[in-house]
Amino acid sequence: MQKLFTSIIIMSLFIFALAGCAPEKTQPVSNTISITHAMGTTKVPTAPKRIVVLTSEGTEALLALGIKPVGAVQPYNGTPWYPHTSKQLQGVKLLGIESAPNLEAIASLKPDLIIGNKMRQEKVYSQLSAIAPTVFAEELRGDWSENFQLYAKAVNKEAEGKKVLAAYNQHIEQTKQELGDLLSKKVSVVRFIPGQTRLYQLNSFTGVIFKQLGFQRPANQMKEDLATQITREQIPEVDADILFYLTYDKPDDKGGTKLEKEFTNDPLWKSLNVVQQKHAFQVDDIIWNTAGGILAANEMLDQLVELSKQMK
Repeated sequence: MQKLFTSIIIMSLFIFALAGCAPEKTQPVSNTISITHAMGTTKVPTAPKRIVVLTSEGTEALLALGIKPVGAVQPYNGTPWYPHTSKQLQGVKLLGIESAPNLEAIASLKPDLIIGNKMRQEKVYSQLSAIAPTVFAEELRGDWSENFQLYAKAVNKEAEGKKVLAAYNQHIEQTKQELGDLLSKKVSVVRFIPGQTRLYQLNSFTGVIFKQLGFQRPANQMKEDLATQITREQIPEVDADILFYLTYDKPDDKGGTKLEKEFTNDPLWKSLNVVQQKHAFQVDDIIWNTAGGILAANEMLDQLVELSKQMK
């Protein structure tokens, strides 16, 4: 009996010794969700903390969802950010531009999620994916809310995203009431950029918003395209009840401004009915086109209401 008791004691001590030498339990891997996007399906963290975003409209989406990214690309003609987002982006690291994000700078931030766009960064998707889970939207044109919903899903804030879109839709309805009879007017949108002048169609940032508001468009702008290129000889084709025109220049190329002057000083432009009626308005290219996100869309609605006071 004594030998049995002694054996039990020794075995117990041996088990305790083994337990003491056992490695500590590893921390459980954070939960993930699967996101289907332009490049396939990617598992991303359910609660990402260090997000990098590689488009301007993606940056606006995160800000609208209450998320401050750790890094973002500099928007076109940003200094370094656009005026309507600069305050919210203080302290965010610049990561190059949309068409050439700085991969080394992105890696240095140790992100746990990267949000980008196939149109801009398809060639570096594999490098980005090697740094962190990466989600790409398909395009950068047309209905911005489609990308917004993808981004909200990627950061696991779909409920918050629905609230943001609901507030935007309410803003649309409020704007409709303030515009009133103006919504029966036909609206044209012209944009001057280095090398070409564009007549914008339905599948553009302004086109989508005007359609939501219920504005009418001239027949030559009722196409599900982004834009068509026009020459000075085609100026009569831009006539409408209301005309909005935008000008985009590159830092080293003022070709947009050059074209704007050529068109607006042309006798054909000056003879347009919309110009004669003083219903041709130059508007902010950043808000009305280049930014392309939820914050710009809301700002555009506010600017449109202010401009409408000059149209009645």
